[in-house]
Amino acid sequence: MLMRTESFRELDRLSQQLLGGAGTWSRPSTMPMDAYRDGDVYVIALDLPGVSPEAIDIDVERNMLTVKAERRPATGSDDARMDLSERPLGVFSRRVVLADTLDTARIEADYDAGVLTLRIPVAERAKPRKITVGTGAGRRELRT
Repeated sequence: MLMRTESFRELDRLSQQLLGGAGTWSRPSTMPMDAYRDGDVYVIALDLPGVSPEAIDIDVERNMLTVKAERRPATGSDDARMDLSERPLGVFSRRVVLADTLDTARIEADYDAGVLTLRIPVAERAKPRKITVGTGAGRRELRT
């Protein structure tokens, strides 16, 4: 059995539960995120500790990226009784508007150590390129 000595933490946890700290599919909680560009790839990292990979849903519609995940209680068996629960349970969701310069058809997703990492390549049309300048000597002028 675990003994609690921080009564304010317990009060905070109870208020989170009563006021809707845990999410549902109709009203999900958010998940912490980092986003950065690494060369020709845009990287989004989302914290989802304790979520199984099967409980993660990733959708892209036009330029809207939606990530949903659900963390369920890990009680072990049906006879187990929860004595202490501080980790948030329920549904977590994050929506990100992606720029037109990203190639949403080639998104890669990896999940390791509780972090979901999405890698989105920069579209070829958005990459910098050199434009050669022609000279007038090689052109013919049309006369009518």
